[in-house]
Amino acid sequence: MAHRFFSRTGLCLWIGATLGAVCALPYLHALFPQALRESVKQHGLPAFALVAISTGQSALLLGLMSFSGLWAARKLGMGAPVLDAWLAGDAAPYDLRRSARIAAALGLASGLLGLALDLLVFLPLDPNGLGRIVQTKQPPAWAGFLASFAGGISEEIELRLFLLSFMALGIRSVSDFLFPGRSSPLTPAVFWSANIIAAVIFGVGHLPATAALVPLTPLLIVRAIVLNGVLGVVSGFLFWSRGIEMAMVCHFFADIVLHVTPPLFGY
Repeated sequence: MAHRFFSRTGLCLWIGATLGAVCALPYLHALFPQALRESVKQHGLPAFALVAISTGQSALLLGLMSFSGLWAARKLGMGAPVLDAWLAGDAAPYDLRRSARIAAALGLASGLLGLALDLLVFLPLDPNGLGRIVQTKQPPAWAGFLASFAGGISEEIELRLFLLSFMALGIRSVSDFLFPGRSSPLTPAVFWSANIIAAVIFGVGHLPATAALVPLTPLLIVRAIVLNGVLGVVSGFLFWSRGIEMAMVCHFFADIVLHVTPPLFGY
C-alpha cells in the first residue's frame, strides 16, 4: 500500500498543531515575562514582529513534522484513524466515546501522579531548588487551559506522531537489516523501545524551561524525565493502540491537572 506524504489528514494535523502553538503564547509570556522584552532589545524589532516570526518558524517545523510523522506512522500501521474516518465520511473505527473517556481518565491520573510525586517525593529531597519552582507564580488558569491545547496537540505531533514513529521505523529497519528474512509489522519490542526513548526525550525537552527558573541539578533532571516520562509512555501506548487522537486527549487532560488546577488553588 502506498503512503502519500501530503494528505488532508496531515493538513488538519498541521493546522491543529499551529493553533496549539499559538495557544501556548500567553502561558509562556506569563511564565517568562522578561524573555520577550530581552528579545526586543536584542533584535531591535517590535514585539509583534518577533512573535509573528517565531510563530511562522514553528508553523513550518510543525508542518514538516505533521506530514512526515503521519507518513512514518502509516508505514507502521499507526496514524490518525479517527480523523481519517471523519474526513472520509465514515464512522469512527472504534467506540469513540468510550476510548475518549479512558484516554481522559489516563491523562488525569498521569497528571495527578505527577503532582503527587512532586510534592511527596521530589520536593522533600530538594526543598531549595524544587521549592523555588513550586513557589514560582504560575500563569493564570485561563492561560494554562490554552496551553493545554499546545501540549495535547502540538507536543503529541512532535513527540509521538513524528519522533516515536521515526524511531520505531528506524529500530525496525535495523532489526530487519540484522535479521534478513524476518521482516514484520511493528512488534511490541520495537514499539516499546521507541516509546520509552521518545518519553525520555520528552522529559529532557522540558529541562530548558526548568533551567530558566532554577539551576539544574541531577535530581531536577531525574524529576523532569520521570514526571514527563510517565505521561509520554501512556500517551505513546494510546497512540499505538488507538491513534494519535487519543494520545492528544490524554495529554490535554494531564496538562489541565498540571497547568489549570494549581493556579485555581493559589499555587
